[in-house]
Amino acid sequence: MAQKKILGWVRYGLLGLFALAMLGGTAGHILSPSFYEPFVPPFIPANLANITAAIVEGAIGVMLLVPRTRALGAAAFCALMIAFMPIHIWDATRDPPAIGSTAAAMVRLVIQVGLIASSFWLARSLRRQQVSKDDSA
Repeated sequence: MAQKKILGWVRYGLLGLFALAMLGGTAGHILSPSFYEPFVPPFIPANLANITAAIVEGAIGVMLLVPRTRALGAAAFCALMIAFMPIHIWDATRDPPAIGSTAAAMVRLVIQVGLIASSFWLARSLRRQQVSKDDSA
């Protein structure tokens, strides 16, 4: 019983953290698009990347907050983190990386792997929870 309670707190903590990151990212893309420009590969138009990221991150942030769409939101967050991984790898190979240093770029890659793993777990956990509620109803 205690394990379920702890896992529930972990789920809510990750939901809050991921939603805050997505909605904060949305605000950042809108209020300070120039901050993100160095992170955008040269073959992608920076304005398009900022607008797209703001829309996608905002939608995911809202999905994570709405109980009915949390599992989908967590899966979308995981997919977005996977989609960002090649850009972070590309940045880590630049001299200097947009994030500042090669060490910081490597730490970001490790964090990215953690975000992918934890959001995958969260999506599965929320989906199982959703299915068990549907089965008992």
